[in-house]
Amino acid sequence: MAAEITLRVDGREHRLPADPRTTLLDALRERLGNPSPKKGCDHGQCGACTVLADGRRVLSCLTLAVAAEGTEITTAKGLAENGELHPVQRAFIEHDAFQCGYCTPGQVCSAVGVLDELAKGWPSHVTAEVAASPTPSREEIAERMSGNLCRCGAYPGIVAAIEEAAG
Repeated sequence: MAAEITLRVDGREHRLPADPRTTLLDALRERLGNPSPKKGCDHGQCGACTVLADGRRVLSCLTLAVAAEGTEITTAKGLAENGELHPVQRAFIEHDAFQCGYCTPGQVCSAVGVLDELAKGWPSHVTAEVAASPTPSREEIAERMSGNLCRCGAYPGIVAAIEEAAG
């Protein structure tokens, strides 16, 4: 039985029939033709499918499309505005923070979410003073990005790019 769902993706609204068991990743890639989120492990372990849902990082392979109805979904493709790359996307290019590029869209979305978490003062597992605002140190960034795997080993460039984007 198909349900009619409405997804708002990268600033555009889409209505589509979908089986209630359809993942957000499959809806984005197969139904809406958005190739930005990648299907990596399909088990929530690699982070290649990371997108932002109302600004928070989510693994789209573990999120049902019907559960995403009513949220603003942002993919790496939708981060650029008016033809200008997002500062995180520019920093990834400047620091050569990708090699094969397969994980890059998920890494970029996760990095944008990480910077928002830091700006809000949310502590992580490695934050020394939980009551104080965390700083975008290499240790903080590495911990927060640990859910995104890069098989090429571009981690030094990824962390450097996020440090630069953090300002």
